[in-house]
Amino acid sequence: MSLIIILITIAVSIYAFSNRHLVDKFAMKPYLLLQKHQYYRVLTHALIHADWPHLLINMYVLFMFGQITEGYFQIIFGANASLHFVLLYLLSLVFSSIYSIYKYRKNVYYSAVGASGAVMAVVFTSIFFDPWSKLWFFGIIPIPGIVFGILYLIYSIYMGKRNVDNVGHDAHFSGAVFGFIYPLLADFSLLSHFIEKLLSR
Repeated sequence: MSLIIILITIAVSIYAFSNRHLVDKFAMKPYLLLQKHQYYRVLTHALIHADWPHLLINMYVLFMFGQITEGYFQIIFGANASLHFVLLYLLSLVFSSIYSIYKYRKNVYYSAVGASGAVMAVVFTSIFFDPWSKLWFFGIIPIPGIVFGILYLIYSIYMGKRNVDNVGHDAHFSGAVFGFIYPLLADFSLLSHFIEKLLSR
């Protein structure tokens, strides 16, 4: 299922690179979402990206961790694995957008694109299932997933407060948190699995 999402996102993003109207139509614009009731933007903003690096990084991370997460879902949820992955992805887009919608609800100029919130949800779901698996920090430093997760959340809070770049740190943080708790929403008994894994070192 992650591959289907990736292919659709790549196709729409490439088309949007040369179609400014589509970007304006699909982007996350809290003011229009609330004032004009354009609620579809909560989902469509993930289909378009700012540029090639933005698109390729998001899709690469989604591919790598999507396969891992789907593997866990297959073991846990069996025939419903694909349904749970779609729910994780779509619900994380909604959850990761809530704070930004509130924060920028009166800003007519605010606009955001990209699937980063949902991508981070997928990453953190994989951390939930195997907290000690190695993640490559900056592509060169192997650190346990649970350590990466904690550092990433702290970093996102810090950068979100500074607000000095054009990155949606608030959405990254919210998406990551949702991804971590999604397995518990689906089956709270999985908490024992997480604790067992966490204490296995």
